[in-house]
Amino acid sequence: MLFRKTTQNSGDQASWLLKLSAAGALLFLHIPLWLIFLYSFTTDQSGYTFPPPGLTLKWIPRAIANPEMQAALLLTLKVAIIATVMALILGTLAAAAVYRFNFFGKETISFLLVLPLALPGIVTGIAIRSAISLMGIPFSFWTIVIGHATFCVVVVYNNVLARFRRSSSSMIEASMDLGANSFQTFWNIIFPNIATALLAGGILAFSLSFDEVIVTTFTAGLQQTLPIWMYSQMLRPRNRPVTNVTAMLVVLLTTLPILIAQRITAQSSDTEGGAK
Repeated sequence: MLFRKTTQNSGDQASWLLKLSAAGALLFLHIPLWLIFLYSFTTDQSGYTFPPPGLTLKWIPRAIANPEMQAALLLTLKVAIIATVMALILGTLAAAAVYRFNFFGKETISFLLVLPLALPGIVTGIAIRSAISLMGIPFSFWTIVIGHATFCVVVVYNNVLARFRRSSSSMIEASMDLGANSFQTFWNIIFPNIATALLAGGILAFSLSFDEVIVTTFTAGLQQTLPIWMYSQMLRPRNRPVTNVTAMLVVLLTTLPILIAQRITAQSSDTEGGAK
């Protein structure tokens, strides 16, 4: 009896320790974000005094009306959309090939596909810049897209390949046996099974592209995406409140898609579990 109580007490202590550790980790991650939100409304134009001397909403319209911010945001959205579309096409085709076929070097190709996201961003950026320079391609909008697509493909590839591995190949074989051609099989069997994986992978790829700084620095040339513009504004103290407002908007724009992707993936897993 005493041993049972002692075990229960130690288990309760471990549970509280885990809860405190989790709370500490969440605070460590999120307090800087909440500080950005707070300093977006400060009346102090040139510094980060705490507590803020006052609160105001005047920086929000200034940030939204800033022509440099608008141009950087438009460029970032264009790059993110095109890079995501490229990632969806290439990532899905790569996942289908790795899943459906056995061929020499299959594991090597799978490793190479994941490598751009696993490597430090500065290594990927230098490698892409070197390749672009060797081919004599001028740095432009499309070099940014190529740089972003290299790591966006990985996100889509991982999501789609995981969904393929949880799907049954017998449905595809049954569809072909019943006389359906390749397009009909893809549209009626394969696509519905991987649709949520494509959506989740696409949203995550868009978010990664939208926030990217390091690879963009090596591939943008003279152009400025929104993250690079924000970084340059940090060197101008009087523009810090405007930069904080822009950062707050970026947090909102990137958090919502990630939450949607997480919700879709969770619902899809619950549905598959219930069906099984």
